Amino acid sequence: MMRVGLGLAALAVLGVAAPARAQEPDAIFKKSTVWRALSPNDKLAVYGIDDPVVEGVACHYTVPEKGGVKGAIGLAEQVSDISLACQQIGPIRFKEKFDQGDVVFSERRSLIFKKMQIVRGCDARRNVLVYLVYSDKIIDGSPKNSTSTVPVMPWGAETATQRCSDFTKG
Repeated sequence: MMRVGLGLAALAVLGVAAPARAQEPDAIFKKSTVWRALSPNDKLAVYGIDDPVVEGVACHYTVPEKGGVKGAIGLAEQVSDISLACQQIGPIRFKEKFDQGDVVFSERRSLIFKKMQIVRGCDARRNVLVYLVYSDKIIDGSPKNSTSTVPVMPWGAETATQRCSDFTKG
């Protein structure tokens, strides 16, 4: 009975540490930064994602990926240096209401203890979407972060512009 309880507790911890992702990022390219003779190189990897709630916004982020034996088998703890750029790529349309700080995308950066998150907010006064990427670590957190903003603007012949504050909960 105790083994079943411990097994369920371990599954619960792993489930919290690795939440399901709504989308897989598109790999744009990778650039080697450290050459390794007998194992994969360390790289900088650039990925693209679309905001699942705000149509017309795409974000690109760059993350370091450790190579070596641990990196090859997925056991290396990745560093927290992540950069972010988000842009309007078409007419902006809000699919649903969202909370300030809602998670747009999340992925693990180590086996259990660290994950990267891209979250979204609305600067209602300026009608600007604000995206923040950060890496959090269960034990001591992480101050590494990057911010990108996307003004909600008309696109092409459109003259009507939605207000992000109309789609923010609360």
